[in-house]
Amino acid sequence: MLDDETDPKRERDLPLVKLLPNLLTLTAACAGLTGVRFALLGEYHWAVRLVLIATILDGLDGRLARLLRSQSLLGAELDSLADFLNFGVAPALILYLWTLNEVGGIGWIAALCFTLCCLLRLARFNVGQKDGSASSDFFEGVPSPAGALLVMMPLVASFAFPELPRIPAWVSTAYVLVIGLLMISRIRTFSFKNVRIPRRSARFVLLGAVLAAALLFIYTWATLLLAMVAYLTTLLVALRKGPGREQKDH
Repeated sequence: MLDDETDPKRERDLPLVKLLPNLLTLTAACAGLTGVRFALLGEYHWAVRLVLIATILDGLDGRLARLLRSQSLLGAELDSLADFLNFGVAPALILYLWTLNEVGGIGWIAALCFTLCCLLRLARFNVGQKDGSASSDFFEGVPSPAGALLVMMPLVASFAFPELPRIPAWVSTAYVLVIGLLMISRIRTFSFKNVRIPRRSARFVLLGAVLAAALLFIYTWATLLLAMVAYLTTLLVALRKGPGREQKDH
């Protein structure tokens, strides 16, 4: 009988660093769930911050996995499940606790609709990845991370302008339904992953990114609201490009 050192079936040791992408994915899921906890406690500022953190971590885990060459089927499944939790379940519950409950069952139906639209969006994305029907420049419909942030725009607006009257619950309910439908729509939305810039402009882009991060840190809600409005503007531009296929969900 072969010992452990010569057994060809013996599993190779896995470098600890290759677990980092999955650790980021699990951390993102914890952030999304904890955001719901803060919403239950009435701490909506922290609830939105945690969903934002989950979005940032979601953007990092896949890139880190490719950098470390540690992609796996397990990681892909974890990522998809965490996305549903962070971008489909958490924002819907946070908004329901904040205002949708004021319109009773209709508010809950809107929350359910958004969650189901996110689920369908992720399922369509997974199928597109497997059958190779992905485009490199556009998504088909609003990606789930963007949808999660956009759907909380009424919350962010109330944080940015606390002196103004709060948006009526029925308006927020209609808005939630619209964002859910945009996720499963066929409209093309820009994918910024493949945007290329002239080499001589790289330093200005880096400077702008640092300044944007500083603004987000200091003036969180005004900056986030401005980013949401800018993204909605890109949707109007993308609508003029006609139908297309999706590229990557996050």
